Amino acid sequence: MKKFSALALPLVLASCTMMLPGSPYTLGKQPAAGDLNPTGTVMSKVSGDSVMTEAKVMGLKPNQNYVAHYHNQGTASTNPCSSGGPAIMSSKIVGMTDASGMLTLMGSAPRADVMNATYFNVHTASDTQGTPADPGVACTAVQMPKM
Repeated sequence: MKKFSALALPLVLASCTMMLPGSPYTLGKQPAAGDLNPTGTVMSKVSGDSVMTEAKVMGLKPNQNYVAHYHNQGTASTNPCSSGGPAIMSSKIVGMTDASGMLTLMGSAPRADVMNATYFNVHTASDTQGTPADPGVACTAVQMPKM
């Protein structure tokens, strides 16, 4: 009986986390990037009542603050990244690039807050609190599972 419990526990724990459809997502350059050429990925996982997100972006300005968050669909376009939708502030993740322009962001947000999100956007930040300084330098459409 003890062997069964030890073998079953990893299966039970693994079932608590679910990768979102399409994850990892590939970030694309946004017009505000200017001469920069940001590329990277966003990995999202549902774990209980949270969505855990990890973004890795390269090609950004070295030693610069950036902020990222999920957005709901806007009305300016049917393309999520061009739609101008409102940011979901509870999903905000702030970080600084290293000397080579590499950014790694990790954070979690309440699952209920981000379930209607249609895109994930990375902005240059004007301060360490993550105040966006532009409409976004990198973006990817996302698909949240309806559970």
